[in-house]
Amino acid sequence: MKKHVIQALILCVTLMTVLSACSGGSSKKTITFWTPLTGEDGAYMDQLVKDFNATNPEFKVKHVITADMYTKISTVLSTGKDVPDLAIIHADRVPGFVKQNNLEPMTAIMAQQPELKEENYIPQAWNTGNIDGVQYTVPLDIHSHTMYYNKDLLAKYGVEHWLDDNNVTVEEMLELQGKMEEGQYVVNDALLGWGMMGQIQNLNGDIQVDGKPAVDTEVFRKAYTEVKKLNDAGLMTPFGEDGFLMFQAGNVIFSTDGTWTSTAHAAVEGLNFGVTNIFSVSPDKFTNRSSSHLFAMLKNDKRTDEKEAGIGVFLEFLRENSMEWAKAGQIVASKHVIESPEYKNYMQSFFTSSEEQTKSLYIYTYEHYPYIAEAVDVYSNDIVRGNVDMDETLATMQKFVEDKIAENSGAQ
Repeated sequence: MKKHVIQALILCVTLMTVLSACSGGSSKKTITFWTPLTGEDGAYMDQLVKDFNATNPEFKVKHVITADMYTKISTVLSTGKDVPDLAIIHADRVPGFVKQNNLEPMTAIMAQQPELKEENYIPQAWNTGNIDGVQYTVPLDIHSHTMYYNKDLLAKYGVEHWLDDNNVTVEEMLELQGKMEEGQYVVNDALLGWGMMGQIQNLNGDIQVDGKPAVDTEVFRKAYTEVKKLNDAGLMTPFGEDGFLMFQAGNVIFSTDGTWTSTAHAAVEGLNFGVTNIFSVSPDKFTNRSSSHLFAMLKNDKRTDEKEAGIGVFLEFLRENSMEWAKAGQIVASKHVIESPEYKNYMQSFFTSSEEQTKSLYIYTYEHYPYIAEAVDVYSNDIVRGNVDMDETLATMQKFVEDKIAENSGAQ
């Protein structure tokens, strides 16, 4: 009988321990960290978290890769349950989140970690998190639209000089009209929408006027008209074909994708390539449309001051130790990292190699930018390919954005 009683007591203690862990008791010393990094970059973030946890901090970090993260954020914020302690959000989300009072300022964390300050980061990345003088985020990176070039094809067609001023123009590209071998092209259409947003800046335009979205405008019309010339001249990869793979196969001079794809191109045996700025419709200006991954704290009444301090320790660790993130092809935001000699081994260091280059990394911060970007991404290829009437489609895009704004304003 005594043996059975002892066994029962042991079982009860064991169950109580398990239940305590399941109820979240163990989470008191754990920072739950959500990211939308569902690609290879998620593995690099896993390693950074592992490196931090290896320092034996008081609060360890649990990295949770969250597909459809923004939908899940909306759900947990509405219920107040399971809100993560820390998250990575994109720069274009900050204005809306702040307007809806969904972000906690970084003020207390910055007070405890004095090196988490503007002068220690790339300006654009830091400033995207500042609304009305309040800092709501700490940046991890800038990820930019970029243009890779095939060195062998540049030499074959005798146009290496296009790279001399770091500004390859549409006018220069048109010089090869009628001179390309069959099956070879000057440029593909990868991330074409990103490229069009950059052209708006190259033409000294904007996507809003007096706070109202401005898509059906002369500056958009001019940008599309100029880029469309490349398609009309037969210099852009055929509509519907995978221009990204065509570049990797050695049949396209320029691929307009992202800094993060340098790792994919590097894995292609025999591909002799380099990196430069996105082509421009202007000989006087080049712009690489960019965004930023930012650390943010969503509103969460259950987050303690002690846990906030732990988050600060984590962010300061990453400020000094995020070279691993460069391996993912990202432009690290921390100056401590990008000013290191080691960082020059990474291709994307080109974009911080001079003040002019750094300024070319343009991040839109207009509140309704996500809707405009969606419209541009959806319709750009058809406009450039001549599949639709440009004027009618620009009007459609304008209405698309206005409808999105009205729909989401009504939901708030």
